[in-house]
Amino acid sequence: MTNPKGKRRATRYLFSRQFRHKGVTELSRYLKVYKVGDFVDIRGDGAIQKGMPYKCYHGRTGKVFNVTPHALGVIVNKRVRGKILPKRINIRVEHVRPSRCREDFLKRVKENEIVKRAAKAAGTKVYTKRVPPQPREAHFVKTKKNMPQMITPIPYEFIA
Repeated sequence: MTNPKGKRRATRYLFSRQFRHKGVTELSRYLKVYKVGDFVDIRGDGAIQKGMPYKCYHGRTGKVFNVTPHALGVIVNKRVRGKILPKRINIRVEHVRPSRCREDFLKRVKENEIVKRAAKAAGTKVYTKRVPPQPREAHFVKTKKNMPQMITPIPYEFIA
């Protein structure tokens, strides 16, 4: 086979199960509740061929737009030539897991609400936007007990 054209070509390692994670799929994967609007990570499971996503969607994060008894409708962005197209695909729940992409954002929103409430009670203004780390303040380096050291390279010795 020089260049196969099948749907699952070049997926020998992509869809294979990890070491010590082979065998029957755990029931917790079927018992998760997904709602419309949830973010999910798409990971094709090689043990279940039904409802498997095409390989270009493996590892992508999408948003649930439809929920059926055994599958989910997910909107995923796909790059086609120069455009990014929102694709709607149907995947069974075995090939999907809840995404953690919004955890930091939701945590930050809760913390900001607490800070705003405390500032409102105290009657002060608070700045809740993220600020990148700033340069350090100017300061003097004392050399009284910390003398500067000269750093020189170790001379090369050729050993025959």
